[in-house]
Amino acid sequence: MCWSTYQSTSNTLAFPPLQRRDVPVASHGFLIPHSMLVPILLAAVPQVLASTSLQLGPSTFVAPGAFPTTAYKSYFNNPTATSAQVQPVITDPITNVVYPLSLTDPDTIPQNDTADPHPLPAVASAQQILDAAMTQIVSIATNPIFGDDTCTKCIAGLEVAKFVALAAPSQLPNLAVQLCQLDNFASASTCQSEFDSIDLGSVLAQVFANADIGGLDGQMLCQNFLSLCPLPPASPLNLTGWFAKPKPNPLPPPKQPSGQRVKVLHLSDFHLDPRYATGAEGNCTSGLCCRANNSPDVAQIMLPAPRFGTFLCDTPFALALATLQSIPILTNTTNTGFAWTVYTGDLVSHDAENQLSRSYIEYAETVVYDLFKNFLGSGPVYAALGNHDSYNEAQDAPHDLGGTLGTQFSWNYDHLSSLWQHEQWLPTAAVQLARAHYAAYSVQRVDGLRIISLNTDFWYIANYFNYINLTTSDNSGMLRFLTDELQDAEDAGDRVWIIGHVLSGWDGTNALLNPTNLFYQIVDRFSPHVIANIFFGHTHEDEFSIFYTNNGTVQTAENALVVSWIGPSVTPLTNLNSGFRVYEVDTGSFEILDAHTWSTDVNTFPSLDHQIENGPTYTHEYSTRTAFANITGWGPNDPLNATWWHRITEEMQANPALVQTFTTFEGKSSVLSGPCTSSDCVSAKICYMRSGSAPLSIQNCIPGFGSVQ
Repeated sequence: MCWSTYQSTSNTLAFPPLQRRDVPVASHGFLIPHSMLVPILLAAVPQVLASTSLQLGPSTFVAPGAFPTTAYKSYFNNPTATSAQVQPVITDPITNVVYPLSLTDPDTIPQNDTADPHPLPAVASAQQILDAAMTQIVSIATNPIFGDDTCTKCIAGLEVAKFVALAAPSQLPNLAVQLCQLDNFASASTCQSEFDSIDLGSVLAQVFANADIGGLDGQMLCQNFLSLCPLPPASPLNLTGWFAKPKPNPLPPPKQPSGQRVKVLHLSDFHLDPRYATGAEGNCTSGLCCRANNSPDVAQIMLPAPRFGTFLCDTPFALALATLQSIPILTNTTNTGFAWTVYTGDLVSHDAENQLSRSYIEYAETVVYDLFKNFLGSGPVYAALGNHDSYNEAQDAPHDLGGTLGTQFSWNYDHLSSLWQHEQWLPTAAVQLARAHYAAYSVQRVDGLRIISLNTDFWYIANYFNYINLTTSDNSGMLRFLTDELQDAEDAGDRVWIIGHVLSGWDGTNALLNPTNLFYQIVDRFSPHVIANIFFGHTHEDEFSIFYTNNGTVQTAENALVVSWIGPSVTPLTNLNSGFRVYEVDTGSFEILDAHTWSTDVNTFPSLDHQIENGPTYTHEYSTRTAFANITGWGPNDPLNATWWHRITEEMQANPALVQTFTTFEGKSSVLSGPCTSSDCVSAKICYMRSGSAPLSIQNCIPGFGSVQ
């Protein structure tokens, strides 16, 4: 039975009824606000605002406690109940599939999706096996790293696995499960659920069959996934012929500021959990909490999962809608919308591999992007694919694997690009780029700004496919695409914002060395005259990194080129508050003049249960310009660029209390964020701030202080 949406007449509700657009919506399952009927010009010049300051909304906003039932036309359950999260009836506008309740029902979470197994590589001939064996033996014999140690043993074991993958690929998942159990790498059930053929087993078969196990690929597999080999330095980088033109000398004159500002929203790491079970254990010891299948008997529950979420759980529908209701009011954009929004990835919850499926990924993509369309106003949303926005999680295969292996993730790129087109955020040319380039694209706006979105899974350490031919810094062609687009932008006189999910630097724990080393050189070549800003997410924390000339060999204010902004997450996972950010952007230079961050105290969420009058309270946490320091000679309309940020790090060196201020904001003022007062912590964080690539951080910085979680 489905519950029909109704308009409430109660005077106790704390939010106005949503307005519906005058278009047929039954086929999609969504009710769309009337304001969305205004035609969207994706490349239009944004509305110009005041030149010196922008009017914000109230300093706080108490979101309604009751769920806005008019958000959807129908539900599988009673949307007015507070004992469980809503289960709306969702129709995919691209596939026309009505997603069944069984996909998101917290009481009956599917354990395996057998409909779409990954393809396996073809069985090798005897000659191919012989040739590969000889190649790998030579690699082992000539690689100086090997000796009588765990690294040698690991690589030798992977050599055997490689031949299994070549000769009998269907047996490689079984081998992986048995080795996992034999080594006590995980419990028997976990080994089966992680490495069988419908989960990561088929991915491992592809990687082992194609990787140079005896060389750098095998060493990095043993280092990153098993900690049995040392981490080698970044490979020497040969840039001969990489750039079509040398860097202009002198640089062209900088784009002049217009003196006019617009508001740009930055959201990241939404991690919607439609399987969130209100009242389940919210303080579990393993896996994703707030799940009915990861919870003891009711009598043994220590922390019943609050309706709006908690620190060890992803975003329930209640928190998702409260956040999106709060944003327009707090930013004073209810009537105008944002000039544009950047979303730096991760829509999907942190489920175990055997609980994920293509349908679950497509469901999250459909729901979250439609919510953005309905609640954020008329400006386009420029999104990047996150590591959780794929099945299997974090996996993306390069096209050069060939055949069905090279296109096995195209279903996701096609679905995402079609959704972005459906929501009228991207023009046709950008949609075609996204389908061809792993959901990466470039949008040339008419105002002189170009947005380039990257699929950073191709430098993420958890993507097994990246361990094929690691000596090549751009096995997927993603960085070739970026370089060509930046060259086009330079030739056209455009400024560029780059958006991605996995950060290229900070503490060096998230990205591979070789690809981010090449990325750093690309940024150097096209900064500061082309690249205005870079935006990442992934860590769930509020952070930044500065890029310098000459690979950061001399880190001074004069050598600072561009800054990457690492956006705060909506999800509270792990031990964080929920937050979002708005930038004040000059419409001529596209530099950021100020950044405002809001957060809500997750620690208060249990007190909001058992009533519907009040929901989470979002508070203006800080203005970046005013929170840290007043730089001498820096006027109110001067940008918060790399030079400004470097000078802030100099202020931090002189006054370590500023690092503690930064650390508080890093966790969005969570009560669970620890302090940063030791000299090692202060030095490490300043070093991370100055590390735009993983090699720089690994080479220069004290490890272990990169997160407040």
